[in-house]
Amino acid sequence: MDLNYLFNSLSPSWTSAAMLLSFFLYLATVGSVLPGKLVPGVTLSDGTRLHYRCNGLLSLLLFVLLLGVGAQMNLVSPTAIADRGLELLSTTFIFSVLVTLLLYLAGCNSREKSSSLKPHVSGNLIDDWWFGIQLNPNFIGIDLKFFFVRAGMMGWLLINLSVLAKCILEAKLSQSMILYQLFCGLYILDYFFYEEFMTSTWDIIAERLGFMLVFGDLVFIPFTFSIQGWWLLSNKVELTTAAVIANCLVFLIGYLVFRGANKQKHMFKKNPKAPIWGKPPKVIGGKLLASGYWGIARHCNYLGDLLLALSFSLPCGISSAVPYFYPIYLLILLIWRERRDEARCAEKYKDVWTEYRKLVPWRILPYFY
Repeated sequence: MDLNYLFNSLSPSWTSAAMLLSFFLYLATVGSVLPGKLVPGVTLSDGTRLHYRCNGLLSLLLFVLLLGVGAQMNLVSPTAIADRGLELLSTTFIFSVLVTLLLYLAGCNSREKSSSLKPHVSGNLIDDWWFGIQLNPNFIGIDLKFFFVRAGMMGWLLINLSVLAKCILEAKLSQSMILYQLFCGLYILDYFFYEEFMTSTWDIIAERLGFMLVFGDLVFIPFTFSIQGWWLLSNKVELTTAAVIANCLVFLIGYLVFRGANKQKHMFKKNPKAPIWGKPPKVIGGKLLASGYWGIARHCNYLGDLLLALSFSLPCGISSAVPYFYPIYLLILLIWRERRDEARCAEKYKDVWTEYRKLVPWRILPYFY
């Protein structure tokens, strides 16, 4: 590839900046005005609880509808994102760096005492910038952590749809592209249908908002999770019927484990006595769920995540490792995160965690220590 072309493609522009800021402005506006279920977050250490307006699905469907109408009226190009992919990538990266520097400065100067805004300054600039200083910083009443993860998931779908439009216009639509788009589309729609479950995830309840989360939400999720679509746009793959069936089974099993485990955890936090698989839940020390998926393996939701990631890449065949970047990365990330989760849970729950580990010895994958 010509290096000058690559450099020019990666160079941010005012057009890409306007596209990105318009997207954020839309999300901020509709997120505040569209109807949605008001979901209380977990109780923080000071006894307070944040509340989240879960209208992400409606916001997404409305945005896709508006873009569709705009494309029909020739007001917007359906391939605009695909045509400016690298340009938007660099623009979003620069935005992530700038916004996290502002979050760092705001956190350092904060005198807030509440659990959600209290600054946690270690004195190590890189560490504080990377992991963040405040748990739930907000801007004009918008919870930024919840806002950024919503933007990342929507951005992923918008990139995919633009790549799909480009594929159709160039007469390159294939069975592999259809499978990839179908699996990702179902996954993203499911995410927003169950958006309230996000309020009880570790990222929301425990991770501070720094570059790690902002970059992950705004850059990594939309631009690397869509690598398979970009690859299929330039590479033709012929799948056998057996390969299609196997791919569908991987997606289905991954979805059942991922959604089932997360749903059980969320429902348990709302009502510790809610039945799991038709039976009263087994609870360790009155705190830890040891029934359903959580009685099979610790952090078994990660297994579902990994299978889903694999199902997004399998339509690309096995001729190249490039489309498998996401599942390979996710495997490394989740193993690292699982170790961090284990350490935090051991510190938080102490003897209760030890008892839970004896009852559920497997980690992520049954029969895997």
